[in-house]
Amino acid sequence: MAALCVNLLTVNMFLSAFFLPGDLADCPDESKLFITAPKKMEALSGSCLHIPCNFTAKPGEDKEEFNSTRPTFGVWMKNDSEFVNIKNNAVFNSSERVNKYPMNITGNLSQKNCSTLFSNLTTSHTDTYFFRVNNSPYRRTALCDPLQITVKDSPWSPSIHISAGDLKEKQSVSITCSALTPCPHSPPQLTWNLHPDSDSETEENTDGTFTTKLQQNITLSHTHDGYNISCSATYPVNGGRNKTAETQQTLSVSYAPRDTSASISPSGLLSAGIWVNLTCSSRAKPPISSFTWFKNTKDGPKKVHEGHMYSLEMTNMTDIELHYCVATNALGDQTSSWVHLNVSDSFQHTAAVVAVIVVVALVCLALCVWRFKKCQSQLETLSQTAAQLPLQTPAAGTQDEIHYGDISISSQRPGPSSVSVQDSGQQQDTVYAQVKVSSCPQPADAEELYAQVKK
Repeated sequence: MAALCVNLLTVNMFLSAFFLPGDLADCPDESKLFITAPKKMEALSGSCLHIPCNFTAKPGEDKEEFNSTRPTFGVWMKNDSEFVNIKNNAVFNSSERVNKYPMNITGNLSQKNCSTLFSNLTTSHTDTYFFRVNNSPYRRTALCDPLQITVKDSPWSPSIHISAGDLKEKQSVSITCSALTPCPHSPPQLTWNLHPDSDSETEENTDGTFTTKLQQNITLSHTHDGYNISCSATYPVNGGRNKTAETQQTLSVSYAPRDTSASISPSGLLSAGIWVNLTCSSRAKPPISSFTWFKNTKDGPKKVHEGHMYSLEMTNMTDIELHYCVATNALGDQTSSWVHLNVSDSFQHTAAVVAVIVVVALVCLALCVWRFKKCQSQLETLSQTAAQLPLQTPAAGTQDEIHYGDISISSQRPGPSSVSVQDSGQQQDTVYAQVKVSSCPQPADAEELYAQVKK
C-alpha cells in the first residue's frame, strides 16, 4: 500500500511538469505573459505566414522573473478544449530539432521578440495557437492572447484605394492597389491597367504584417468618368501553380459642361414668318443646371432666353445664325458655336435643276454660234464664186431663146462651188444665172449678191 502511494505521488509530480490545469479556462485576472500579435491571421495554402510577435513577461507569484541572460526557448501550442498538454499539444519548440509543424522563430527571444515564420501551410493548419516562453525557471503561457490562423485555398482580391472621395476634373489624386502579403518572402505580383509596366513594392505595416502595393498619381479629366480600373494579384505557391485574384473599380468623376452645341428645327429651306425651335445640348456631371440663349448684336451679346429650347419667329437667315447658348453646372460653363442652318434637300434639288437649265442654255447658245459661223463661211464662198462668173449682154435684134444657167452650192461639200453654164446656141447674148444655196438661210447681203448676178 505504501508503495502504491509512492507511485501515485511520482505520477502526480511527473504530470505537474507537463500539464497546466485550468490554463484554458477563463483568462486569469493577473496573467503572467502577454504577446503583441494580430488576433487573427490568414494564410494561403502552399505559401508561408509571417507572424509578428513580441511578449511581455511579468513576475510570478514566487517572484520568478524573466532573465534575458538565461537560455530562452519559444513554444507554439494548439488549442485544447480541456487543458494544455505541453508534451502533446506543442506543435513547435525551438529547443527541439524536429517539430510537428514547419515553424521557425525568427525573432530574438532574449529581446522578447517571438516573431515566427510558418512555412508550407495547408488547410489542416487552421487552428487557434498559444505562445509559451521557457526561460527556466520562468515558464509562462500567453493564455489571454490566442492567435487564430486560417489557411485558405483561394487568394484574396486586392483592394483599390483613391486618396480623395469626391472626384472632380483637374484634381490630382493618388490611386493605390494593395494586396495582403502573409508571406513577405514570396509577395504577390500586382498588375493593373493604369500603368501596365508599374513595379509593385512590399511594405511593412505598423503591426508587423506586410502589404504589397501599386501606386499611381494622375490628374483627373472628364475622360476618367466611367473608367474601369482593374488590378490583379498573383501569389506564388508551392509547385509553381500561381493563384490569381482580381478587383475592379469604376471611377466617378464630376466635370463641367462638355460638347455644348446649338441646333435648329426645322432645318433647311426657311422662309420669313415661320417659327423655328433652337435647341441647346450638352453633357456634364452633375447635370446641367441652366441653359441660357444669347444673340450677337452690334452692342455685344444680348441675353434673349433661359431654357433648353428657344422658339422664335423667322425673320431672316442671318438673324437666326447670330444666336448661341451657354450650358452651366456647379463646376463651370461652356459656350456653343453659333446656330448653323443646314440647306434642305428640296433646296438642293432646285439648285440642281437651275444648274442643269443654265448648262443646257449655254450648250444651245454655243450651237447657234457655231451654225451662224458656218453659214457665214458658205456665204463668203458664194460671193467669191459669183464675182468670177462672166456676164454678157444680149446683142441688138437677137431673138434667141434664153437658157438659165444653174449655179449649185452644196453646204455638205465645203470648198469652191461648181458652176455650170449651159448655152442654147452660140448666138446667145444674154445669160441669166440662177443661184441655189442649200442648208443655210440667206441674209440681206446674199439677196443683194443675187440681184447683181441677174443684172
